[in-house]
Amino acid sequence: MAFLWRLGAGTNLPAPAISSATVPRMPSERSQYRLGVLYVSASALAWSLSGLFMRSISADLPTIIFLRGLVSGTTTFLFFFYLERGNGWLVLRSIRGPTLMATVLSSASMISGLGSIYYTSVADAMVIYATVPFVTAGLAFVLIREKASRSTLVASLVAFAGVAVMLTDVHGGGSMLGKGLAVIMTLTVAGLAVVMRQYRSVPMLPAMGLSAYLCSFSMVWFATPTAATGQDILLIIAFGIVQNAFGLILYTFGTRLIPAADASLLTALEVPLTPLWVWVFMAEVPPQATLIGGPIVLAALFGHIWFEVRRNREPIIAVVGGAG
Repeated sequence: MAFLWRLGAGTNLPAPAISSATVPRMPSERSQYRLGVLYVSASALAWSLSGLFMRSISADLPTIIFLRGLVSGTTTFLFFFYLERGNGWLVLRSIRGPTLMATVLSSASMISGLGSIYYTSVADAMVIYATVPFVTAGLAFVLIREKASRSTLVASLVAFAGVAVMLTDVHGGGSMLGKGLAVIMTLTVAGLAVVMRQYRSVPMLPAMGLSAYLCSFSMVWFATPTAATGQDILLIIAFGIVQNAFGLILYTFGTRLIPAADASLLTALEVPLTPLWVWVFMAEVPPQATLIGGPIVLAALFGHIWFEVRRNREPIIAVVGGAG
């Protein structure tokens, strides 16, 4: 599950100074934009496979987290050194407190996120996770005094109302432990978003690679990798590479070609797609309360992101029109 690679989703991160989605494009620019949309959409698709992987692997939770962390961390660092060429070790030596905070929060979000899917329905976990942009806005106000927009406050109230509806069904098939872990995932992801906003120079890829290794270190005392079947090991390797690291790589390339607001909207597709795949392929039907509260949360999420996309483009449209 993509717990953090899309920190900007709906959290009012500043948009690029010039949006290629609103300024008239030359053919080459249009093709680059389409390529960026393809990359980011593919990253959302990759991240949405987390539920399928978790339901397909029979190994215990600590073993899954331990092995996945090793695979994901190694793949992420290989990609990091590929991008940085000869500067990789220099970047690593410059790591300071904010990067370590991001590492710990990211690790906690991954462990609690995978645990939430393990102990409750995928739909329950993802609906709670969908409130991340709004929790982030609240934490940002408390910790760094960043005021949320009116649209964020309205969407937050609607989203939390949906979660409240969902949590009323304690006998609907999802355990309160799993839902509690989803809440922890949401809080840690929001905390990580605030850290990244306060310390914008934090190198993202090393933090994510280190957090994957930290997950493995945290679980090494409880994991039993020798008890995992060959099929489980192959699935966990694919889990770490395809769902986690490959999703991050696609997102990294894609966000270089499209505006941040567009990337936020596309990656938010992970939220409805993740429970959709387990419903279609694993026949996991969400609890009744989730079917009622979930659409409320999703409406708040996508409505808020769409509003922010339109709002961030308005000044650019005005400037382009005035220039004519």
